[in-house]
Amino acid sequence: MEYEWLGPLMFVGALILLSFGYPVAFSLGGVSIIFGIIGVALGVFDPIFLTALPQRIFGIMNNYTLLAIPYFIFLGSMLEKTGIAERLLLTIGVLFGRIRGGLALAVVIVGSLLAATTGVVAATVVAMGLISLPIMLRYGYNKELATGVIVASGTLGQLIPPSVVLVVLADQLGIPVGNLFIGSIIPGLLMTGVFALHVIIVAFLRPDVAPALPPEDRNIGKKALLKQVLQAMLPPLLLILLVLGSIFFGFATPTEAGAVGALGTIILAKFNNQLSWLSLKQVCDATLRITTMVIFILFGSTAFSLVFRGLNGDHHS
Repeated sequence: MEYEWLGPLMFVGALILLSFGYPVAFSLGGVSIIFGIIGVALGVFDPIFLTALPQRIFGIMNNYTLLAIPYFIFLGSMLEKTGIAERLLLTIGVLFGRIRGGLALAVVIVGSLLAATTGVVAATVVAMGLISLPIMLRYGYNKELATGVIVASGTLGQLIPPSVVLVVLADQLGIPVGNLFIGSIIPGLLMTGVFALHVIIVAFLRPDVAPALPPEDRNIGKKALLKQVLQAMLPPLLLILLVLGSIFFGFATPTEAGAVGALGTIILAKFNNQLSWLSLKQVCDATLRITTMVIFILFGSTAFSLVFRGLNGDHHS
């Protein structure tokens, strides 16, 4: 075919725009419009393809499965804004404080727990960065190790269920979300284990980059520690088990489980005296922004795939 290079060039164009920092949704949508016009001008793209775009967009908006996205984002944002995630990190940090690299291990563990509640990388990384970075630097951690652990543990939100990415992927592939969630558990745990092992090895080889907590900060008494564990760790863990367990055992769909989880975080915030109109407003604002971003990415990817197929990009020469 004379213009078979147009399809691969679409990917190059999208990557160039992304490298300049343009949002994913607008990069995909903009490239599809530009190449659609070029294809029509060269006579290799049939404009009739574009008539399917509105129907596809309305299909996305009518998809019941995608309703799980705002619930999971709300859940994670509520944990972050109300300080529940911070208390969880500090508690695990005290538990692991007596070993070298204990705070970094706490970041990996809490990152995996937040991944199991938010499913959004940005929310997890921002939360962990704001909470844990100042603490690790205060106790003499190496900057590269501290920031690396935060970013690495934040990416677990892509894989550990309930992940927003997995919800979108299940919708695009036409497979049950629950099956995809179950299949991603072991890879997610393996990644968490590898990150934790890396921290342990680095702390063993170079004790100066990941020191243990001073005795005065980690020895808070058994009763105080037990109380802190019960208050800070147990409720979020039960919430995660409730959300994931209801999906895995078929008691609820991901959307229903997400709604239960969102309600659970509101109750947790109320018990911790952290629920206010301001925090609720901030959580709703974050949920709306991230959900809108995800949906627009779906719109952009739909337009991109439509034009890509219209240019015969899916046909190998």
